[in-house]
Amino acid sequence: MPHATVRKTAGQRAAANPDDASAIKGLMGAETALTGAMGRFFALAEAYPDLKANQNMMQLTEELSSTENKIAFARQAFNDAVMRYNTSREQFPAVVIAGTFGFQSAQLFEITNVQEREAVKVSFN
Repeated sequence: MPHATVRKTAGQRAAANPDDASAIKGLMGAETALTGAMGRFFALAEAYPDLKANQNMMQLTEELSSTENKIAFARQAFNDAVMRYNTSREQFPAVVIAGTFGFQSAQLFEITNVQEREAVKVSFN
């Protein structure tokens, strides 16, 4: 299955059920796969000097950098929302309602591998 399809499916599962730890782990796995694919793409681009100088390639590089920034912002926004939800869930009277209706705490979007946290490096030197 293509990486974009895996990421979309994982994203839909996580959005539909943010308190499902397996859905969040699936989304993290999809993000990791996307980052790995982008790294291989940039390594391939490095091997071809003519490609590095191409205007379309430079535009693509700029778009990928912008996308990385958007992903980082979305991760932070998601984690902020999870923190607010979990905090609200533990305060009275919400704690009574959450316990009665089975609302579970949501899982933060965390990347444990240090290399996965780093943005993809783009260099055409």
